[in-house]
Amino acid sequence: MKRAHCGFFVFLFLSVCLLAGCGYYFPHMYEGPERVVYMPNWENRTNKLGLDNRIYQSLSRWFQKSDVVKLTKERTNADYILAGEIVDIDLPSVSWDGVTRATGINVKLIVRYVLKDLNTGEIVWEVPGKLYTADYTEKRVSAAGDEIALREIVDDISEEIYLGTLHRIRRQLQAAPDQTLSRK
Repeated sequence: MKRAHCGFFVFLFLSVCLLAGCGYYFPHMYEGPERVVYMPNWENRTNKLGLDNRIYQSLSRWFQKSDVVKLTKERTNADYILAGEIVDIDLPSVSWDGVTRATGINVKLIVRYVLKDLNTGEIVWEVPGKLYTADYTEKRVSAAGDEIALREIVDDISEEIYLGTLHRIRRQLQAAPDQTLSRK
């Protein structure tokens, strides 16, 4: 048994050494030069009022995880613009059991967004349309269920946009380190 523990610790030590030396990074962290991302209000083409504000608030919480990439509503001195549109929402899609009782809600939301470098005019990242879905299952389906599912979708969208933005900024910095260090 001691031999098994020893082997496990050797394996663990080698794994840590391998990860430390292979250039692994944490995708939610960005340690490059400070960047400011301007995000105007998204166009909300749905009948769900305030959904654009919910997405902005959720994205703000994600961007607070970074000390050097900031989200703002001011275009002045911004390096990037993150513009988006809420294209469609399907509230609720209900699933049924064999006895015509509702058993779950399936919320669908379609968004599109673009990240553009304001210094060069280059589109760094574009998602022309993406469907997000979330299910909420309970014995008694209610309006609270679609709100819970929608909250999950908004958080998924925000996480994906935050991580994708950091990834694109990192990639742009690696491609032209001397050009991306300078700000306007």
